[in-house]
Amino acid sequence: MKSFDKPQSDTSQATITTGGTILSISRGSSGLARRLVQLYAGLALYGISSALLVAAGLGLEPWGVLHQGLAELTGLTIGVVSIVVGAAVLVLWIPIRQRPGLGTVSNVFVVGIAMDATLALVPAPHTLGVRIPLMVVGILLNGVATGLYIAANFGPGPRDGLMTGLHRRTGRSIRLVRTAIEIAVVATGFVLGGTLGAGTVLYALSIGPLAQLFLRVFAVPKASASSAPVAGGSPEGAILRP
Repeated sequence: MKSFDKPQSDTSQATITTGGTILSISRGSSGLARRLVQLYAGLALYGISSALLVAAGLGLEPWGVLHQGLAELTGLTIGVVSIVVGAAVLVLWIPIRQRPGLGTVSNVFVVGIAMDATLALVPAPHTLGVRIPLMVVGILLNGVATGLYIAANFGPGPRDGLMTGLHRRTGRSIRLVRTAIEIAVVATGFVLGGTLGAGTVLYALSIGPLAQLFLRVFAVPKASASSAPVAGGSPEGAILRP
């Protein structure tokens, strides 16, 4: 009589005994699928939120100021500039021995593509009654996006990795390294024609708390987070910006 094995599901059960207690951990493709969805949804939403800040015209996040300034200088779209800058920053990882993950490489391309696609669809508003809500929505969505992609735990964005790598190599605090880089980025972008304004200040004050909130909301269970290798540490230790 022929026997048949039970069909396997997308997940498998691992039983672990610890301190006399049996723990059953679900693992497999479902956890990886969730993380991939979070990663790409977060990166796309990040690009959309950045585009909304550009459309509002009331001030951009620090790296956005640089991207806009370079776009004004070169005639390229801001999304293409974001991709070029992200790739250039990634090259700087080599001497500081940072290791990119899937999220790192995806960040370079997805954010820029989403920015240009959004700006092509969203008409430029002219009244403050539209621009102010657009700025607020952009900042809020940016916090959601940051929580999504960092919690997926596929590696930091290029700009975050530069900060953490310099912190590790120089021994300087994250705060000092981040502040120095962002002052240089904002100053350069502003000189080139990037937009500073109320949005820049509001973003700086709110992105940390927003990202921390949404990191908790979108946190992936550790069993799922360990289902595939990634570069970088835990999401909680990440700098909250791609």
